[in-house]
Amino acid sequence: MNSKNKVLGFVNKYTMVIVLILVLIFFSIQTGGAILLPSNVSNLISQNAYVFVLATGMLLCILTGGNIDLSVGSVVCFVGAVGAKLLDSAHMNPVLTVIIMFIIGTLIGAWQAFWIAHVRIPPFIVTLSGMLIFRGLSNVVLNGMTVSLQNYTGFVKTFGGGANCYVPDFFGDNSINITCILASVIAIAVYVFLTVNNRRKRVKKQYEVESFGPWVGKLIVISAVIAIFGFRLAQHKGIPNVLLIVIGVIIIYSYITSNTTTGRYFYAVGGNEKATKLSGINTNKVYFLAYTNMGLLSALAGMITIARMTSAQPTYGQNYEMDAIASCFIGGASAYGGIGTVPGVIIGAILMGVINLGMFSMGVDQNMQKVVKGLVLLAAVIFDVVSKRGGKLLAKNT
Repeated sequence: MNSKNKVLGFVNKYTMVIVLILVLIFFSIQTGGAILLPSNVSNLISQNAYVFVLATGMLLCILTGGNIDLSVGSVVCFVGAVGAKLLDSAHMNPVLTVIIMFIIGTLIGAWQAFWIAHVRIPPFIVTLSGMLIFRGLSNVVLNGMTVSLQNYTGFVKTFGGGANCYVPDFFGDNSINITCILASVIAIAVYVFLTVNNRRKRVKKQYEVESFGPWVGKLIVISAVIAIFGFRLAQHKGIPNVLLIVIGVIIIYSYITSNTTTGRYFYAVGGNEKATKLSGINTNKVYFLAYTNMGLLSALAGMITIARMTSAQPTYGQNYEMDAIASCFIGGASAYGGIGTVPGVIIGAILMGVINLGMFSMGVDQNMQKVVKGLVLLAAVIFDVVSKRGGKLLAKNT
């Protein structure tokens, strides 16, 4: 492969990372650096935590063949409404409330998964009906009113809401959060160890590995990003509680999709369902797991939402499904299924969050913000389709 093709391959592989960097530079210039203020970096995490969670679950649905779940926003609202009612009206124990919310979300996911996986009703129809059903039920549960959670500080703080929703600095009250700095150092050390160990194992098994130069460059860049991100958080109030939840979700689902047999099944079904079925894999089970899991993560997003808002309202969760779907496609998931990664989806979600925060800081009209987000989504899907055609042409030429 010549140098031109190497450059094209590199750009194709890291397109969204390059775009994210360019967008950050653009908004930094336009806002006079305001978008990179420590408080804004922290807000970027807190305000988009639900997107990270929902997009991770949406990826599994998309992997099975480009299918999406349109009901997640309504399920977030419904589960949040039930949880708020249990806390405020029934005065239920918060731990028990969380368990019930998880059960409700999972059952909703399983209900929709049954029709999709076993009756083979198109996911678009099933989840569209779910969007209407659970939005209506949310209004019924809340009776069109707002339920406040101001008195439930434990629940609110745990899931990232309120003024004190940060991991305390165990080294005292300093201008720089030492605990956050230490956590960043540990995160870099763990990342470097796992990356080096993974490369060593691949080399030992004589698998193909990335060229040493680009590999080291990527290692340095990602470590630097973690360090800068951690330092910025340390300059504000430290680590948001909700970031721990997001990191947990990312780690768990990254492991499932890249290191387990079940994870490979999602890619196989999206790549060629008929061939996958002929190889002895229960494709119905794969679909069922994808949409049941989406219900589980919608419940978690519901907890994060009502905690951040310290209340539950019938309007919560609107357009959440669009944010999750856009993050997946912008992050490299294929519109045809079978392609996509959790880290890619997180980059897509961060890009969407940066665009939202940047336009808000610039005072861009909300209607124009929607226009820009729509164009970004369209551009990402166009790039996916065109790059696949270009990849086939490149393969023929080489």
